Amino acid sequence: MARRQITGFSNPTVKYLRSLREKKHRKAAGKVLAEGLRLLTDARESGKVPEVLVMAEGRDPHPLLAELEAAVDAAGGEIIETSDDILAKITGKSNPQAVAGVFAEWDSSLAALDRSDAQIWLVAQALRDPGNLGTMLRTGDAVGAGGLILIDDCADLFSVEAVRASMGAVFTQQVAMARWEEFLPWLRAGEGQLVAASLRDAVPYRGAPYTAPCFILVGNESQGLPEDYEMACDLRVTMPMRGRADSLNAAVAGAVLAYEVLASLEG
Repeated sequence: MARRQITGFSNPTVKYLRSLREKKHRKAAGKVLAEGLRLLTDARESGKVPEVLVMAEGRDPHPLLAELEAAVDAAGGEIIETSDDILAKITGKSNPQAVAGVFAEWDSSLAALDRSDAQIWLVAQALRDPGNLGTMLRTGDAVGAGGLILIDDCADLFSVEAVRASMGAVFTQQVAMARWEEFLPWLRAGEGQLVAASLRDAVPYRGAPYTAPCFILVGNESQGLPEDYEMACDLRVTMPMRGRADSLNAAVAGAVLAYEVLASLEG
């Protein structure tokens, strides 16, 4: 299979690939940049093959890398070899892994979701930390959720940080983005229970009457959910806080609640 060699930092392709670390350039190009053999293998196994595969020269051979190269070649993608230093410039990491890939962004509309695909869905409202988004994706993958729906102005799901924090779940989970005024009518047009951790007319999260498909709503890290969003939920639950802290990290709260919902629905 043909490979293109890039040896100069000023190469236009290097500048283009590096630009994909920034949201405005990524959105304009409609691309996603991901790094690491495990991430790219998860993507390939989920049916997503990079359009561009960038590999470090002198890397150790690996059967998964060979399969990835073959998949990119079969799909008509481009394979590039370059130095560790140039790969570091592209990924923004001083010690990059030996491979990175560029993917076309996939459909992230609510219309692309099939709520019957899973018993659990995660919903994040105005979440600002890309690490929390990645963690929620990993949680969704772990509990067998259908995916993650981002409401209002969240951090960039396809940022390098969020993709990395997801540990590949950004490729295995369905994702959608919408405003609240779009999401709520979509949810009410079919089956679905909307659940949030709350102190307003809430019941204990253990043993609460969860039903599938259950949409678990998590709010902003510092402000939580707006009151009208909470009041629109079908079920509000509370989790005990035994220490001095008055709340859990948003992604952690989502994970605790997701596992309780899973246990309830499977029990």
